[in-house]
Amino acid sequence: WVQEEAPDVLCLQETKCGGPAVPPEVRALPGLPHQFWASPEGRPGYSGVGLLARHEPLSVTYGIGDEEHDREGRVVTAEFPGLYVVAAYVPNAGRGLVRLEYRQRWDVAFRSYLSSLDARKPVALCGDLNVAHTEMDLRHPRANRRSPGFTTEEREGFGALLDAGFLDSFRHLYPDVPYAYTFWTYLGGARDRNVGWRLDYFVISRRLAGALCDSKIRSRVLGSDHCPITLYLAL
Repeated sequence: WVQEEAPDVLCLQETKCGGPAVPPEVRALPGLPHQFWASPEGRPGYSGVGLLARHEPLSVTYGIGDEEHDREGRVVTAEFPGLYVVAAYVPNAGRGLVRLEYRQRWDVAFRSYLSSLDARKPVALCGDLNVAHTEMDLRHPRANRRSPGFTTEEREGFGALLDAGFLDSFRHLYPDVPYAYTFWTYLGGARDRNVGWRLDYFVISRRLAGALCDSKIRSRVLGSDHCPITLYLAL
């Protein structure tokens, strides 16, 4: 699928492995020779993100410059001539919302980081952001009011990011499209019944709106409990 899609940049979330453990078939993907991997300190098999690029970035950084959050290997940022691309795996609030307070601190710090990038050049954030922003973004909103990813706190955190000068590219183009999900639990045949959540996003700087050609959900692509998403920008 990656070879057919032929992206200029490929972002991977929850890789659960450090750079040396990346499978050789991923390292050998044609057209994506520039590869950058982040993984958590001392926690193999947890978290992790990758950013693979067709063209060599001007610079690459890891984390968001905040010690509390950078131990978990959740962010890689690549600078290109026209924009920053940020690959991110946002922390889950956890079963029983045990990490909700941490998640709220993350949201504030991450928003500050993205705004600091945006002050220099436009940003395209690609990631599993672990939040369904509106009731349209999950199949059963009423039953999930206090579920991780749909709490008022997490939804407000995402709204604050948009208010800081960013766009949810999919909803900007498709504000009224229902049943558009990117995640389905493996339990109960949820994917076959399309009982899902939209947790994966391309969030872009508002000033990229004129360059936004399309934002697609590739729901037919299998291989994970999430599906890929694709952003088209004319830069």
